[in-house]
Amino acid sequence: MRTALVLAALLASAAGAKTIHVGPGGDAHEKLQTALIEAAAGDTVHIAAGRYALSGGLSLDVDGVTVKGDGPGATILDFTTQKGEGEGLLITSDNVVVRDLGIENAAGNGVKSKGSDGIALVNLRVEWTGGPKSTNGAYGLYPVSSKNVLIDRAVVKGASDAGIYVGQSINIIVRNSRAEMNVAGIEIENSYDADVKDNVATNNAGGILVFDLPDLPQQGGRNVRLMNNKVIANNHANFAAPGNIVAGVPPGTGIMVMANDRVMVTGNEISDNQGNGVMIVAYTQAFTDKAYNPLPRGVFVTGNRFSGNGSAPAFKGGKEIAAALGGTVPPVMWDGVTRYMVPGGGGERTAQGGISSDAPGITLGLGLQGTPATQAQPAPLPIVAATSTRPAIVLPAELEARSR
Repeated sequence: MRTALVLAALLASAAGAKTIHVGPGGDAHEKLQTALIEAAAGDTVHIAAGRYALSGGLSLDVDGVTVKGDGPGATILDFTTQKGEGEGLLITSDNVVVRDLGIENAAGNGVKSKGSDGIALVNLRVEWTGGPKSTNGAYGLYPVSSKNVLIDRAVVKGASDAGIYVGQSINIIVRNSRAEMNVAGIEIENSYDADVKDNVATNNAGGILVFDLPDLPQQGGRNVRLMNNKVIANNHANFAAPGNIVAGVPPGTGIMVMANDRVMVTGNEISDNQGNGVMIVAYTQAFTDKAYNPLPRGVFVTGNRFSGNGSAPAFKGGKEIAAALGGTVPPVMWDGVTRYMVPGGGGERTAQGGISSDAPGITLGLGLQGTPATQAQPAPLPIVAATSTRPAIVLPAELEARSR
């Protein structure tokens, strides 16, 4: 309903839509923030080529606006002197397109949308130019609690959590993007219905993560497809701050699926990751959320191309398992956790929906959630035809058109 109202407003204002031009020089923060405040539905805020030194974050709360630069190497929003820990750009409105910009050294996250219905982040470069550090911002591109999300042709480097992160959101496409030198390259967390396709994740600690965590307003992550991505040489040291959930991602992880339902991993090139090509695990920590299911269910790994993975696994017990298997771990590893205890005396529950792979793999046979990896009983994972279908994600046509 809200999207329909925004589209109606855009159509009604189309004749009066204007372009607000902002150029470099002067008080860049004041000029840019004023333009974002004064924009109306249907307007474009054009940020001309140049470097804009910004001491504070920017925000947009007007529906139906396009924010456009002259290219990610030409129009650069430089937050090196930003005060505080907020976003470079925070968006809390609907049907917004942000495109053709470079964003450097945000104190917090690069671009964040919160509660947006219709958000497109297109041809953006988000980078921490001092290299990977735990003090860098957590996320480069960060849609959260949003619907109808598009990330297309983005490049993110140096995020201390995930370069491209979509959390607690619905109806998502991440495509044609590159994530490099982040802790996690691309992460889909606590989200429903996502297509992650035709991306490159390389030189991160972990390439692509699909997680579901407890104690969040939206959980039960499901229906995620990882298709035709290049997940290559994700062997960077993990530089996340201690206590961060991604601090536990072992360097060398290609793809990691944790506690999600109905995930398909298909058509990907997964190569030269020193740990697992694909790691499928339960949530490992203790939890008190009675509604949370910590088990992976219905994960299909099919039609991928694996090479050069598994030579130096960094997960606990990985070296010993690799040695027992001739020096490398196989392309796919499942922790074998199929049962968990519901907090507060709710009894034991089991997984509904199995793990299927047409590539060689092992199960660690851990059984009950929380069993330490030292009690692993490795066994071959049966090779089976892995099939799953669902319709492709479709975004609103008007949002797609503005993103071309």
